[in-house]
Amino acid sequence: MSPSRRNFSVLRIPCTKPGCNRWFKNKSGYTQHTNAVHPVLSAAPLHAPELPQPNRSPSPIFNGDFDGAGEEDLSGIPRSAQSPAPAEFFGAGDRLYRNYHPSLTGRPCDPEGNFLPPGALPLPLSEKSADDWTPYRDRLEFELADYIFTKNQTPAAQIDHLLDLWAASLLRAGADSSQVLFTDHHDVYRTIDNTPLGDVKWRSFSVKYTGDIPDEGPTPWMTESYDVWFRDPHQVVQNMLANPDYAQEVDLRPYREFATETNERQWQDFMSGDWAWNQADQIAKDPATHGSTFVPVILGSDKTTVSVATGQNDYYPLYASIGNVRNNVRRAHRGALAVVGFLAMPKTTKQHAKTAIFRRFHRQLFHSSLSFILQNLKPGMTKPEVVRFGDGHYRRVIYGLGPYIADYEEQVLLACIVRSWCAKCTSNSRALDDDNILRKRFHTDTLIEEFDHGTLWDEYGIIAQLVPFTNDYPRADIHELIAPDLLHQIIKGAFKDHLVAWVEKYLVATHGQAQADIILDDIDRRIAAAPAFSGLRRFPQGRNFKQWTGDDSKALMKVYLPALEGYVPTDIIRTFRALLEFCYLVRRNIITETTLEEIDDAVARFHQYREIFKDSDVVSTFSLPRQHSIKHYNTLIRLFGAPNGLCSSITESKHIKAVKEPWRRSSRYKALGQMLVTNQHLDKLTASRQDFYARGMLNGTCLTSVLATLNARASGEHDDTGQHEPPVSSPPGEDENEDIDIIDDPTSVLAHVELAKTPRTKRARSIPELSIELRIPDLADLVRCFLFEQSNPEDARDPTEVPLLEFPHYRGRISVFNSASSTFHAPSDLSGIGGMKREHIRACPLWRNECARNDCVFVITDSNARGMLGMDVARVMAFFSLRQHGRPIPCAVVRWFNRVGNAPDPDTGMWMVKPAFSAHNTPHFAIIHIDTIFRAAHLLPVFGTVPLSPSIKFHHVLDIFKLFYVNKFADHHAFEIAS
Repeated sequence: MSPSRRNFSVLRIPCTKPGCNRWFKNKSGYTQHTNAVHPVLSAAPLHAPELPQPNRSPSPIFNGDFDGAGEEDLSGIPRSAQSPAPAEFFGAGDRLYRNYHPSLTGRPCDPEGNFLPPGALPLPLSEKSADDWTPYRDRLEFELADYIFTKNQTPAAQIDHLLDLWAASLLRAGADSSQVLFTDHHDVYRTIDNTPLGDVKWRSFSVKYTGDIPDEGPTPWMTESYDVWFRDPHQVVQNMLANPDYAQEVDLRPYREFATETNERQWQDFMSGDWAWNQADQIAKDPATHGSTFVPVILGSDKTTVSVATGQNDYYPLYASIGNVRNNVRRAHRGALAVVGFLAMPKTTKQHAKTAIFRRFHRQLFHSSLSFILQNLKPGMTKPEVVRFGDGHYRRVIYGLGPYIADYEEQVLLACIVRSWCAKCTSNSRALDDDNILRKRFHTDTLIEEFDHGTLWDEYGIIAQLVPFTNDYPRADIHELIAPDLLHQIIKGAFKDHLVAWVEKYLVATHGQAQADIILDDIDRRIAAAPAFSGLRRFPQGRNFKQWTGDDSKALMKVYLPALEGYVPTDIIRTFRALLEFCYLVRRNIITETTLEEIDDAVARFHQYREIFKDSDVVSTFSLPRQHSIKHYNTLIRLFGAPNGLCSSITESKHIKAVKEPWRRSSRYKALGQMLVTNQHLDKLTASRQDFYARGMLNGTCLTSVLATLNARASGEHDDTGQHEPPVSSPPGEDENEDIDIIDDPTSVLAHVELAKTPRTKRARSIPELSIELRIPDLADLVRCFLFEQSNPEDARDPTEVPLLEFPHYRGRISVFNSASSTFHAPSDLSGIGGMKREHIRACPLWRNECARNDCVFVITDSNARGMLGMDVARVMAFFSLRQHGRPIPCAVVRWFNRVGNAPDPDTGMWMVKPAFSAHNTPHFAIIHIDTIFRAAHLLPVFGTVPLSPSIKFHHVLDIFKLFYVNKFADHHAFEIAS
């Protein structure tokens, strides 16, 4: 190194404030300097001149431009360059208020970009008439095309066969040939192709290696061309902004949200984070951008395998979304997540695959391809353009590169770092959990200028030959933009690949392989014995299977902790508890400052208790990048809002519709081209459906619309549409579970329970018959007590003090039901766009022709108390309804459980309950109104130290065991109410 250069072995930490050239030996000096020279003040900061940065472009192939905008430190509280915006109340009841960014305000304008006066009405979304189905002739033709292509995914030959049968039936009924909807599958595809909406054409470019050729000649990969297919992300983003389907679920301005009563800040959707606000600050330095809408473009990529059989099975899709849509919309897809490219995956022989030159080409090809694909967005990142939104208004927009959704392997590629290093901070790979500064683009570029490549690799984990694609775009720092990844970092990584594997190693080290195998078999039996619960994936053979999916790991998290008790030390139980609580806390839909404190506490406990694995020689180090990532979640939540809106599970679930299903529909020969056409057809059908829906043309069903038309023609006034209103259904493409429905309606109620629509005719029809069926001799007395309470709600006496003669008799008929449904607001779980979820609670004598199923429920017993202190747990023995004074009363026969203690178990963090008994040591049964039921509860046995008999199955445990955990890890809603 030149003697004139700064000694970086002494001065390792730079000040990242724009205009400051100071470097420091340690973090303490950096902190003192920041507090003294760059204090966080409420006044607007002075803008020092920006430092020039090295012009490192990732795109030598495509000659990408580079904007050397200075980077701003986000470790402190972000500050606006303008005066603070006044507070505005938000939501119902004025319980929240928001401070919106004062400069980028999302003002409506006309198509030429001239701002409109406040209150100006938008132009109509469409000038088409309400009966214009172009390119389809009518609703029936559109619905048929949508059904056979989107919903049923009918192969071409079967489409032809179906249309032949339909045409034959029409002709036999006296219709002429002109009334046939489509002639064949070519006619169907041609009609879909003629749809002008959603038409973003697929294009491609080819890339070849242009570097030095070895003396011995080129290897095969050096002479091949690699095709990259893409759609213009600029047009895709414009289509997203113009989508009326979620026009009311779009945030036009960065904001900060607070509780009115406590002034506690909370983070939810992406635009509530500090990153969007700080980007707006930087953009607002140009007065020409004021009044615009900032549109962050969120990207994500992940290789996926469509088949493990034969041929080319791997694809590399690139996805795009926008940060303005709220997390619930992005998680539900709803057109707010689109595939915009299929990246190239160069392959070569094993001999050359691990060579440095091939790996460098492979990695730089990724960045150069991204830079080229995104280039049409670049002009709009500095100069506003006018775009129409889904609410009908035009607005000026400024684009920006937003977070990138990726697993750890992809993060290594994105950040141009060495594997086993952290993409977010400069901690050494051998001591990842040591506190250190966050990586910054300016810091990285400066180090590259000062050090040789070997030092950068060994001491900083930087691959100097690679240049991230973000270097071609303004205000973009790849280290800052890498999003949190709950699925791969925490669920698959820290939980399944680390802790679950370490438990097995611990058991082997402690008991030997033979005894460890016996214990692991019993743990598997315990996992398999978990009672059925709505949405719970069961493990009939335990966790002993080879290919794990993300859903498998999530399901195991829900039932694993009690299965370990009795076989591992308390510290291991507490390690799992800390990590599970961390996962469930960061997965919340809304995260407050209090939640952040709870997250930090869970991280501290996890780090404290995991030491048992090192002390027992199970592991030698905790420097594991995926496990280390939990340290960054506090910062990432402040930057990007709740992580559930940026998790890689969003892109992985999109693989099904964008990659796997189109591949299955292909002929497998040169499948990618066919997959692109399928995706284009799907986009056009989705755009048509959104357009028709916005014009009110899809009310009711296709049948009701045809009946209405025929009746109107016949009478001119009779309308029969009210007789055929369709039930609410989940949007196509969602994963279905027989016990869970996704309710795609606005938020309506916090909880509501109703009986199934149809009673069971082969079950009891009177109270005596039900008493015999349930083997509850005093059921008639329980019904009399229940009816007395219903008729005398103001009577303060305990039912045991009321003379039996005062209780009314009931000799009428009853209707018995096998299930009830609970609808409640659970936005942190898989739910509809309004956060509503419906689960089915079973109480049936024969479930799946195998066994009885009687689910447990939370019953509200004290509406003034919070959580478990206001609820009791009961097991539903039967649902039934009876009539009193001419009105139906929906009821449930339940068996009560008693809470054990007044706090959760200190090791597992879960409440414990036991079956309740009456004075004569008989099970405590009762009749309750179903309105007192909140939702289903999941109980897991306290197994103790005795091995579980192989003869005990999941449907036995609620009858056999005497002590249970209330499983707060059953789902995220249960975690919130049962913690």
